[in-house]
Amino acid sequence: MTQSIYSNYPPDLSPDQQKFLVTAVKDWAIQNGLAVRPSPAVVSSEANPNGVLATNAPVTLFPSPFPRACFDEAIALQEIYNKLYASITCNEEWLGVIVKGLIEVDDFVANLWKVHQAVQKEGYVQNLSLGLFRSDYMAHVSPTGAPALKQVEFNTISSSFGGLSARVRQMHTELLTSPPGSSINYPPHPLLQSEVPPENNAVETLSSGLAQAHKAYGVSKSTPALPLCVLFVVQDTERNVFDQHALSKQLSTVHNIAVFRISSVDILDQTSIPSSNSLRPLLYRPPHSPNSTFEVTTVYLRAYYSPDEYKSSRDWEARTHLERSAAIKCPTVLNQLSGCKKVQQVLAEPTGEDHLSSFLKDVEPTLVERVRSTFAPQYDLSVNSKGRELALNPETALNHVLKPQREGGGNNIYKSEIPGFLKSLPETDWKGWVLMELINPAPDAQNVALRSDGEVLRGDVISELGVYGTILWDDTGKILHNQEGGYLLRTKGKDVNEGGVAAGFSSLDSVLLF
Repeated sequence: MTQSIYSNYPPDLSPDQQKFLVTAVKDWAIQNGLAVRPSPAVVSSEANPNGVLATNAPVTLFPSPFPRACFDEAIALQEIYNKLYASITCNEEWLGVIVKGLIEVDDFVANLWKVHQAVQKEGYVQNLSLGLFRSDYMAHVSPTGAPALKQVEFNTISSSFGGLSARVRQMHTELLTSPPGSSINYPPHPLLQSEVPPENNAVETLSSGLAQAHKAYGVSKSTPALPLCVLFVVQDTERNVFDQHALSKQLSTVHNIAVFRISSVDILDQTSIPSSNSLRPLLYRPPHSPNSTFEVTTVYLRAYYSPDEYKSSRDWEARTHLERSAAIKCPTVLNQLSGCKKVQQVLAEPTGEDHLSSFLKDVEPTLVERVRSTFAPQYDLSVNSKGRELALNPETALNHVLKPQREGGGNNIYKSEIPGFLKSLPETDWKGWVLMELINPAPDAQNVALRSDGEVLRGDVISELGVYGTILWDDTGKILHNQEGGYLLRTKGKDVNEGGVAAGFSSLDSVLLF
């Protein structure tokens, strides 16, 4: 890797320069919706009893350098990754073998599988599935050779920050290019004077995927026919609302589609499926307009990806209610289960059956190998396995991360903590975890972050690239729509293990290619 790129980047800021940038970023963020609701840790509920406040999302003051070859490869492979996870979702038998190996050690996976089984027994009435995916990577640096693209994880549910990532790109670009012809917002640096972040069309791509599903649903299945809508299912205490609003606004203003938001806790109260209609349309009655009824074409889940969102049997009943309806789900329960870390580990196995080629049998073999090359080494923890040996040895554990079958930040166990953590669990529970070799980032990368509470931090950082894609397919595997588009860059302190922005670990960033 070109060390000179990182050795003097970003340029130092004088106190006045930092004050200017921080003020400019704070104001731009609020003016343009690059914002989040503040955490209770930042603003207490007593100080904000009506929930009216917003603050800037955590962002970097500078865009971060990222290898062009790795960025281009991630973009090039996204539609193949979309196809891969659609194919896995269609193969219920293969996915079921993996899931059944996790059921006895993971109640969350077990309950998701029960939802599928309950609906399958009754009979599915919708054969289309929608995926709004994000494949997350890092540029792996080895002692010899060019940086290589390595996948951190593949997200099949609530692939967030498409709306805000596009805003960050716009903000950094404006700072780099204004005033026209002679930017004075940043101190001089060759990279800042020669590059702007690449276009980020995440909002257009993700909303277009939802619009494709809405169109594919067809006409109303109710008699008399009802107006149609897309329904965003969100967390009851959602803070990342402005990211979601970027997509809903695009759907309503560009695609002319009615969009509503519903908290997951209100699903059973505000939606219904008429028992007299065998097609099982999902009907939504907005509480602010009780005399209006809409038929839901597409359910977009920005909730239900974490076990703590299922607080009682009523939450599982609501998830089953959505799954059995005629609405196109994003994702279905099976597609959510395909995002288990165990699936990623099985695909990456170097020996035994070549599952990757089986799922991509009609893809050019050279492209399949390019996908395979993005896999980092991963292992199960079965008795006498290499994974168990690496995880329990304090020296080799330092080069690994232990992952459960979860989405979102804050769930992984890192490095020296791995042996003790495993020994604290019954050995029968170990098969619910996957051991992954850590990816080595650029050693000298730095940036300056502005947190949501106004704190400014400068130091060594690690950046993680996410690439968005959308795909619409039926239960035979036929693909109706497949598109790559847009990216997310998250940057965190080098000593911070987790990477979630919403969980408070990372800052939103944009890319300078080199």
